[in-house]
Amino acid sequence: MSPPVFLAGPAALERDRVVLDGAEGRHAATVKRLRPGERVDLTDGAGLLAECVVAAADRSTLTLDVLERHRHPAPEPRLVVVQALPKGDRGELAVETMTEAGVDEIVPWAAARCVTQWRPERREKALGRWRSTAREAAKQARRSHLPEVAGLATTAGVAARLAAAGTGLVLHEEAAGPLSAVRPPAAGEIVVVVGPEGGITEDELAEFAAAGARAVRLGPTVLRTSTAGVAAAAVLLAATGRW
Repeated sequence: MSPPVFLAGPAALERDRVVLDGAEGRHAATVKRLRPGERVDLTDGAGLLAECVVAAADRSTLTLDVLERHRHPAPEPRLVVVQALPKGDRGELAVETMTEAGVDEIVPWAAARCVTQWRPERREKALGRWRSTAREAAKQARRSHLPEVAGLATTAGVAARLAAAGTGLVLHEEAAGPLSAVRPPAAGEIVVVVGPEGGITEDELAEFAAAGARAVRLGPTVLRTSTAGVAAAAVLLAATGRW
C-alpha cells in the first residue's frame, strides 16, 4: 500500500527531521492514526517530495525523519481546463476528478447560460471550496504538483487565455472534428473550455474562435458539464504521453 501524502512547507522539507502540525498533523495523527515506524510522504505542492518515516506521534503532531527527497519537474505540456460553473455540488465533483486525472489548472467560468452564479458576497467561499477540494484530491492522487484553481473568469478573460495558449479548444457537440484528432504540442499550454448545462452561446463561440480556439466534439454522446472536463483531460493526457 502506498504511503499517505501530506502537505508541508518547502523550508520544512529541507530539514532531516520535520514536525507536521496544524490541520495536516491532526489529520495524520487523529484520522490516519499513524504511528512510529510507518511511512509517510510529504510534498510542498510545487514538485518537492520527501519520503519520510514516523519517529514520534501524539494527538495532534507527527515527528518525521526524512529518508530521501525527490524534485519532480512540472509536467509538459500544461493542461488547463476552463470549467463553466455547474449546479450544486457538481463543481466540486468536477474539480476532484480533474485533479485526480492530472489537470494542472482549473479556471471557473461565469458563462452566460450558467444556472449557478457566484455572487460577489459568496464568491470567495465558493472558490475556497474548489481550492480545498483540489488540495485534498491532489493528496489522494499522490501528486507532487498541486493544481492551481484560478479566480472566477469572465468570457473576455477566457478568450484572453485561449489567445495566449499554444492550443485552444472548445468542447461543442456540433463541432465537425473530434477531440481525439487533435495533435497536442509537446510543450506550452493547452486550454480546454467546458460549457455550462445550457450550452455555450453563439456569441461566446464567436469570441473564442476570434481568439484562435478550435471547436471539437468529445464523442457521440453529450456529457454533463461536471464530467466532460475529466473525459477531455483523459483524451489529451493520453495523446501527450503524460498518461
